[in-house]
Amino acid sequence: MEEAEYESVLCVKPDVHVYRIPPRATNRGYRAAEWQLDQPSWSGRLRITAKGQVAYIKLEDRTSGELFAQAPVDQFPGTAVESVTDSSRYFVIRIEDGNGRRAFIGIGFGDRGDAFDFNVALQDHFKWVKQQCEFAKQAQNPDQGPKLDLSFKEGQTIKLNIASMKKKDGAAGTPRTRPTSTGGLSLLPPPPGAKTAALAPLSGEHLSVGGSVVQPAVSPSSGGATVSWPQPKPATTATADIWGDFTKSTGSTSSQTQPGAGWVQF
Repeated sequence: MEEAEYESVLCVKPDVHVYRIPPRATNRGYRAAEWQLDQPSWSGRLRITAKGQVAYIKLEDRTSGELFAQAPVDQFPGTAVESVTDSSRYFVIRIEDGNGRRAFIGIGFGDRGDAFDFNVALQDHFKWVKQQCEFAKQAQNPDQGPKLDLSFKEGQTIKLNIASMKKKDGAAGTPRTRPTSTGGLSLLPPPPGAKTAALAPLSGEHLSVGGSVVQPAVSPSSGGATVSWPQPKPATTATADIWGDFTKSTGSTSSQTQPGAGWVQF
């Protein structure tokens, strides 16, 4: 079952004039100057409707809406609607009474903008009709549409500039240089409980034991007056400790051991 067609309104103009036109003697077109423009035959309202692919120009009474005449339009531009050669506000339309009788009459708009809207409404409708016909053809024959061919034709070649590609890749992917190592040695943290201020060396006081330079240790309670140096214990075996066994300081000068017992007093 076919879909029921409905009637849509394309344009409505409240003021239009109808003129009797003389027969066209030549093919040069209609001229509005040959009409009696000051004596229109009828005045009323114009309405353009569409039902399916056909548009209808209807001339109706302004008050009652009674139909005066209508012109079916199946093609635009065409013989159903023609523009005059000497003005943009006047047209010639072909009216039909439904019994097979046809006549050509002239219509005119007092406002040039109304004439422009009349013309554009017909153009838009038949543009839509053309698109619908193209869509219907594509739906019936989907394989006949143009296809995108991306294959290489016979004898067709392409050229790649490898040198420029390598140059770009090298510039973008150059690895960053890592900082060189300082001999593989790392600084160790100070021993627990050590104070940086107590390890400040005295000028000119150094002790070399076993080929190593040893900084003197300052007693925290002596006020810097007494400096003790660790004495190495005579090595009895090859595995002896070069520092020897020392007696810990109690924090006062009176509790220091006598010289020669592991501590040296200055």
